[in-house]
Amino acid sequence: MRPSGRAFNELRPVSLETGVAKHAEGSCLVKFGDTHVLCTASWDETTPPWLRGGGRGWVTAEYGMLPRSTGERMRREAKNGQSGRTQEIQRLIGRSLRAVIDLKALGERQILIDCDVIQADGGTRTASITGAWIAMNRACEWAVSQGIIKASPVRDRVAAISCGLVAGAPALDLDYDEDSTAQADANFVITGKGGLVEVQATAEGDPFTDDQFAALLALAKAGCTELSVKQAEIAD
Repeated sequence: MRPSGRAFNELRPVSLETGVAKHAEGSCLVKFGDTHVLCTASWDETTPPWLRGGGRGWVTAEYGMLPRSTGERMRREAKNGQSGRTQEIQRLIGRSLRAVIDLKALGERQILIDCDVIQADGGTRTASITGAWIAMNRACEWAVSQGIIKASPVRDRVAAISCGLVAGAPALDLDYDEDSTAQADANFVITGKGGLVEVQATAEGDPFTDDQFAALLALAKAGCTELSVKQAEIAD
């Protein structure tokens, strides 16, 4: 058994709560166990300068961990002093969301995603992506209701989950204790239709085999299918 008592193919308890930020066009408080992330989506009637006149929009993301989201207080990151980890995660969130939205149908507008980690216990990037899709979808629904666009440009759902080799066994949705001791860990971003958007996999010691990677992928697909169902229940 895992330290948490979960089965190796079992997600942590997942919660997706919408409408938690009064002023945002879309918002979601996502919880993967003890990892809690507030995701908001802001509608912007402009595009980045390099996209102007091109007839399409953009989705971009910012990510941050609040000072007491971890065991010890961390310093706030100024935007021009962000760590490489922070920059990598927010680019990942942006890429993941852009994979399931029609940027041309969005028009010359952008959706600004903010993911703020309130409490961290592993899997903050995967929780952020899963909750950010809810926030983005809600923002697009708001734009339709306001007559800004005729139909939502969101083409599919997208969710993300972590997997790893824990004590030699493939395990789904690692918490911090498992992630910090795993022999290999991976993050998978998968659409509602089952398409792979991004895979990040790293061996922490001995290289992992094709069979082990296939086992992690199978776990991730099952986990993301479960998350996608939860997203659909919120979206409908």
